[in-house]
Amino acid sequence: MIKTRRDILRGGAALGAAAIFPMPAIGQAAFPSRNIRIIVPFPAGATTDMLARLFAQHMTETMGQNAVVENIGGAGGALGADAVAKAAPDGHTLLFGNITFTTTTSSNIYANKARHTFDDFVPVSVGAYVPFWFLAATAVPANNLKEFVAHAKAQPTPLLYGSTGPGSIMNLCGEILKRDAGIKMDHVPFRGAAPLVTDMLAGRIHFGGDQLSSSLQHVRGGKLKALAVATKSAAMPQVPTAREMGFPNLEMQGWNGFLAPKGTPDAVVARIQSAVAAAAKRPDIAKRMTDVGAEPSGSTAAEMRDMLKKQISQVQPAIAELKLVPQ
Repeated sequence: MIKTRRDILRGGAALGAAAIFPMPAIGQAAFPSRNIRIIVPFPAGATTDMLARLFAQHMTETMGQNAVVENIGGAGGALGADAVAKAAPDGHTLLFGNITFTTTTSSNIYANKARHTFDDFVPVSVGAYVPFWFLAATAVPANNLKEFVAHAKAQPTPLLYGSTGPGSIMNLCGEILKRDAGIKMDHVPFRGAAPLVTDMLAGRIHFGGDQLSSSLQHVRGGKLKALAVATKSAAMPQVPTAREMGFPNLEMQGWNGFLAPKGTPDAVVARIQSAVAAAAKRPDIAKRMTDVGAEPSGSTAAEMRDMLKKQISQVQPAIAELKLVPQ
């Protein structure tokens, strides 16, 4: 287990589970009354963007208004999340985030640089669970995480690992691996998973992490190597887990889901959650998800809240111990 530094986690940095994600207020206004903006806090082209567009398609077809995906990348997803946190709490602006929402927000809070906190959002629904995995460029002489660690230890200079930005899930996992394995790597931040994968394919980055869906075709095609998955994947059961490779601190649940600004009425949250759940059950949409290794969910708001509380309690002590701060 990762040791905590309780004194670092006091005050705003801790934001303990009991105080996170207040229940939304009740509202009376008709919803939706105009287009719904779905903010994806990363560039187009990767898993989160793809899944957001599937849910937007269903919302447009069933809710009487257009649901429009808008990509606002940068700062490890913090810029897009901040835009939603400051939006009117009426359900017409939503965040479609992933596990990096948990890590980036936590690192900004830890560094006292947060423009928003978890209390500025209410969970709506996990659209899909998507395993997170650890990848290597084909030129790297390693076929699993243990072999990669041995290779890294044998190098005279640090290898390069990429992430979707300071404070992101891969930034955290990269630093955990450096600590737990005793290896040296230099961090190269990107604005999203798509450019990160592009540089890995070109061999400019040795190691990185990505949601399984956006890089599955590259692994199956032999263009990237899957070294381990953070949690077991039904789509790639042959890939060992990080825990099986001897690195249990890398075991984290990947997810993609909707959050709304704090104060969004209960009835509005319920309407959006219902649409997300219905989309996840649609055979055509569910098949498109499972084809790329995503697991359709459509969870309740309460289930998402509980999942996030557990994840936040896992990552915040690690961020404090590693002094993971945004740049």
